[in-house]
Amino acid sequence: MAMQHGTAGRLRIDLGALVANYRLIAQQVAPASVAGVVKADAYGLGAVPVSTSLYAAGCRHFFVAHLCEAATLQPHLPSDATLYVLNGLYPGTEADCAAIGAVPILNSLEQIDGWAALARTLHRALPGVIQVDSGMARLGLTADDLATLRVSPERLAGIDLLLVMTHLACADDPDDGFNVQQRTTFNAIAHQFPGVPRSIDNSGGAMTAGVGHGDIVRAGIALYGGAPHGQPNPMQPVVALDATIVQLRTVDAGAGVGYGLTHRFDRPSRVATVSVGYADGWPRHLSNRGSAYIAGVRVPIVGRVSMDSMALDVTDVPDAVLRAGAPVELIGPHQTIDDVAAQAGTISYEILTRLGHRYARTYLPAPVATPDRSIMA
Repeated sequence: MAMQHGTAGRLRIDLGALVANYRLIAQQVAPASVAGVVKADAYGLGAVPVSTSLYAAGCRHFFVAHLCEAATLQPHLPSDATLYVLNGLYPGTEADCAAIGAVPILNSLEQIDGWAALARTLHRALPGVIQVDSGMARLGLTADDLATLRVSPERLAGIDLLLVMTHLACADDPDDGFNVQQRTTFNAIAHQFPGVPRSIDNSGGAMTAGVGHGDIVRAGIALYGGAPHGQPNPMQPVVALDATIVQLRTVDAGAGVGYGLTHRFDRPSRVATVSVGYADGWPRHLSNRGSAYIAGVRVPIVGRVSMDSMALDVTDVPDAVLRAGAPVELIGPHQTIDDVAAQAGTISYEILTRLGHRYARTYLPAPVATPDRSIMA
């Protein structure tokens, strides 16, 4: 159990909200299934509690980035859950992947050849997923690779293709015309793999109305409460984060605060030093531009965010609620992960994945209910 006192702050993760978001996405994309993207320790929120909660809600497909993540998660999921490795396999790791029953995303001819070679050695078919590049130029088979497969289909011998997939580059902006271009390109490519289920949508694509969602959508940031695109955000917030006031002081007009004294006060002010810094994942880019809330009052971050602390101007907060040990809302009802990301000039994915391990973590359980088999993923 995490220590509740003497920590940087308190991080609350609402697994009930997570499951509600899963179900909302499932309703949006039905009859497609919803897979949980749980890479990077479920975006920093804990792959084991997140994945087991999603499994209890009916999810059966889980995507991680690296084989080591699959190996860590596999013992915690029942045997009918499928773990997919998005980055595929480095040469020499194929046997390790087969040993734990993970499914590699095959992004290159070299990865295909390595996986097919192991299948021949084991004298059995091995499951795999083909990823194709439909325009993002990141991972996946190129047009030349696909042409090679067309003339040499035997390279896929021994591979049981579970999916053909691609990744949308601009799904966070549903009005971007490149989305249509990618969907058209992908659908044309997918005909090269007749009868194989298709996966194209991430969170942004899944929450876009009026498009075909394929057979499996890969939900990531939307599961964790981030806006799939724009506002209003239909997802329930999953994360709340409170820091703690370590010390209060009064400063004169003209006084500076923090490294480099990058902020100077234009009036006599009250300053609260709180217990979260960039070592806890709170971006240094929030220096002199971010904010927090105390008793519903917005308080600006003043000076530079330090490794273990930062300063807030609390002059406008009633004295009755100011004391050492008092909670300070960093993520919560007054500012979301998307609000914090905007202040820091980044995206909500980075805010979540940077949250450190010095917080006392509390998981609010999801309600126990019979899974809805109509949205089973």
